[in-house]
Amino acid sequence: MITAGIDIGAATAKVVILANGEILSHVVIPTGDSVARAAEKVTKAALEKAGLSLTDLQFVISTGYGRRAVSFASKTASEIICHAKGVNSLIPDARTVIDIGGQDSKVIGIREDGTVSDFVMNDKCAAGTGRFLEVMAEVLGLGIEQMGPISMTSKDPCPISSTCTIFAETEMVSLRAEGRTREDLVAGIHRAVASRVVITGRTVGYKEQVVFTGGVAKNLGVKNSLEAGIGLPVLVPKEPQIMGALGAALLAEMELR
Repeated sequence: MITAGIDIGAATAKVVILANGEILSHVVIPTGDSVARAAEKVTKAALEKAGLSLTDLQFVISTGYGRRAVSFASKTASEIICHAKGVNSLIPDARTVIDIGGQDSKVIGIREDGTVSDFVMNDKCAAGTGRFLEVMAEVLGLGIEQMGPISMTSKDPCPISSTCTIFAETEMVSLRAEGRTREDLVAGIHRAVASRVVITGRTVGYKEQVVFTGGVAKNLGVKNSLEAGIGLPVLVPKEPQIMGALGAALLAEMELR
């Protein structure tokens, strides 16, 4: 069985291609200004990497923000279900998934069989998302990938009290004018993001094993802040961005059985 899972997020497009449950290839690219074009481009790249063509795919499931724009998908599926399935396949003892993407964040409770027990999602406000980090990085003149390492040298993280991205930006400018170090500013930003996610997820609750996915999971500063906020260790998969696409590909296999 050869299947594909395509996860089209607001910031990145991801594809995982499976053959009988084994990952043949996976690719992550920026979504850009056209979700349909991103879906075609990322799928083509993954197929080339696997040495396959589109006709080799027996079933395709699309998920994420742009899932309905994937014209060649056999079916669509909820990103919540796909994330739970993907994480469960790699980390069977996972009971909580924290996913922070470019435009939203979610906390998902999952059962032993990988089904969803409960979830909460923030897709109405940039606070607690990757976009918040991007805005703050721009204010500080940093690349988003620089923030994690820089924050690890902080000795006194700045308190960021604003819950609005625009007001937080103003607060950052004021703190910088007061002479606060870049390290402490970035560490404060990470704490602010983690705090908003932790508070949002309290309705679901946090049970071990907690797994952190999404592009922001690559940021060690946010990971450490989440651990401090929930009081539990947080595990980051080797490829945290492809969990939704992996879950979609696994669901596609189930459709063929």
